[in-house]
Amino acid sequence: MEKIFDNTQVAFALKSDSELERAYFLFNLIKIEPLVKIGTAVTKFALKSKLPVEGLIRSTVFDHFCGGVTEEDCMHNIDKMYSKKVHSVLDYSVEGKENEKQFDNAMIKVLKIINFAKEKDAIPFAVFKPTGFGRLALYQKVSDGNDLSKEEKKEWDRVADRYNKVAKASFDKNIPLLIDAEESWMQKAADDMIEKMMKKYNAKKTIVFTTIQAYRTDRMDYLKELLERAKSQGYKIGVKLVRGAYMEKERERAVQHGYADPICINKTATDNNFDDILKYMFNHLDDISIFNGTHNEDSSYLLMDLIKKSNYDLSDDRLWFGQLYGMSDHISYNLAQEGFNVAKYLPFGPVKDVMPYLIRRAEENTSVAGQTNRELALIKIEKKRRKL
Repeated sequence: MEKIFDNTQVAFALKSDSELERAYFLFNLIKIEPLVKIGTAVTKFALKSKLPVEGLIRSTVFDHFCGGVTEEDCMHNIDKMYSKKVHSVLDYSVEGKENEKQFDNAMIKVLKIINFAKEKDAIPFAVFKPTGFGRLALYQKVSDGNDLSKEEKKEWDRVADRYNKVAKASFDKNIPLLIDAEESWMQKAADDMIEKMMKKYNAKKTIVFTTIQAYRTDRMDYLKELLERAKSQGYKIGVKLVRGAYMEKERERAVQHGYADPICINKTATDNNFDDILKYMFNHLDDISIFNGTHNEDSSYLLMDLIKKSNYDLSDDRLWFGQLYGMSDHISYNLAQEGFNVAKYLPFGPVKDVMPYLIRRAEENTSVAGQTNRELALIKIEKKRRKL
């Protein structure tokens, strides 16, 4: 297959020279692990102490990895990307909230995004994180099969009600809903809840999507069992496939609690698992819609190749590619130029509330050194091309 991801002119067409320089500066910082740790600590302290640093954060790391503070604030970036046929998934990236009012606010925000998406062709999906709608400890208790107190049962009913309200709104507005995956020890409760939503709202069309993390060794078996249930009960499956973002945390907890590590032994095993799951889903496309959420070039080429060899329309709405805003533009924009369905996750929210997300992004880029070096190499090529 023709290699298209080396075209930096297409990849960075929307970036001004100054934005390109900012990206080069940021990725150079991110690749130095001690700097990331120091910067993270200093930023947390400054925000906690209410020092006037939001402007600095906004003009550097926030504006590179986030679309804006509000939905309306994101519109400039949404329209700009859509001019190159790259769609946006508005992701309210406020993390670490733990009370009922905050969970209700997150639900209201997702409902607003669904209404917003209905009016904008550039926004084909809505999305939320399970812990945006309920406490992680509660998900864990339900996942473990432990008895809930009377108050916890009411609390879990409220979590279920939030899921149902956003899934129904997505169904009514015909806006597919991506539901993220999180830590393995809370995921069973989320999986069961998502499956109920798929059974209820995916009878004729894929509205509700679950997320499968390919770095987990058990996910292929889970997918096969899910497909079997879906076929027997008459509903379709939506799957966002990702590698996973909690590896260190997963490994540490497995050691602490004395159970088998649920994560693939190394990156090669994860890559193989990802591609095997992707091929399996593609072979069941009548029943499974795919959101291929990856920054990996080989996995992107794999799906491109499968689509072209099977003579599917490149814009078939059962087939999507997705990357995060501020990363892997060489994949997103070159895919879009070829005619494939592409969407960027566009995080947004108040600067101080989005910092946990931004810190995770920085730490992830630091731990995956190849990814940061690839970004830097591509930016260097584009800077040289522009100079010439």
